[in-house]
Amino acid sequence: MAELISFVVPTQSDKVLLVWELSAGPPAEALSHSLFTVFSQFGLLYSVRLFPNAAVARPGFYTFIKFYSSRDAQRAQKACDGKPLFQTSPVKVRLGTRHKTLQHQAFALNSSRCQELANYYFGFNGWSKRILKMQELSGQEEAALAVPLQERNPQFFCVVEVVLPSYRCRSPGVGLSEGPLPQLEEGQASFLTKRKTAQKLAFQAALSEAFQKLTIVVLDDGRIAVEYRPTEEDLDARSEEELQNLIQVSCSSWSQPSQREEECLSDFLEEEDLKPCELH
Repeated sequence: MAELISFVVPTQSDKVLLVWELSAGPPAEALSHSLFTVFSQFGLLYSVRLFPNAAVARPGFYTFIKFYSSRDAQRAQKACDGKPLFQTSPVKVRLGTRHKTLQHQAFALNSSRCQELANYYFGFNGWSKRILKMQELSGQEEAALAVPLQERNPQFFCVVEVVLPSYRCRSPGVGLSEGPLPQLEEGQASFLTKRKTAQKLAFQAALSEAFQKLTIVVLDDGRIAVEYRPTEEDLDARSEEELQNLIQVSCSSWSQPSQREEECLSDFLEEEDLKPCELH
């Protein structure tokens, strides 16, 4: 039976392992690293959360390890339960026990996590992203009102497209840089930094939305397929010109994005930060 993996924070109990009987010898940071090294051999991990045992118990730790794939979590549980792993005494490993029918709110992965998941299943060269539109939504009105440069909050609208050439699929996403940006040092340099940050936030939001429309399908034989589910907005009637210029989507044909479109990302993108609303 095929497994579906979406670009959302994994919450299902069959994707979470509880590991206990961890010795108190190594520092917590070293222990977390050892756990990540061992369990990441079975699949991509979303998080490793380490906790000290309760005061009434003997010294040591327990941890929750969250996978994106339930199959990977089950394989890890069977392989690691009762084994010493990286310590002298065996550990206990169990799958999460929350009721499987319990509904959980789905939280979208941020753009960094989306790209990590895409790289794992599609390969670094198996997908690409490109900006179709980057438009500033603020500035002229503030300039007309003589708002000081350092007090302005630039906002951007961005349209991004994720392209999967092997699957002949394109997924568009739109994003806005919302909310006031933090106040920086006065002067032209600080405003340019805020402007760059606003561009980056709009791009990250658009890229995350583009991935939300994709579902990774892991077949029984290990092959990967992709399901593309457009939103109602994507299916709304639009003019032909708008579709071509804004969010052109094609799941039946594909052409290599131009080098110029890819290079424009380097003008303002840096290492991406996690969104405050992300759960860990």
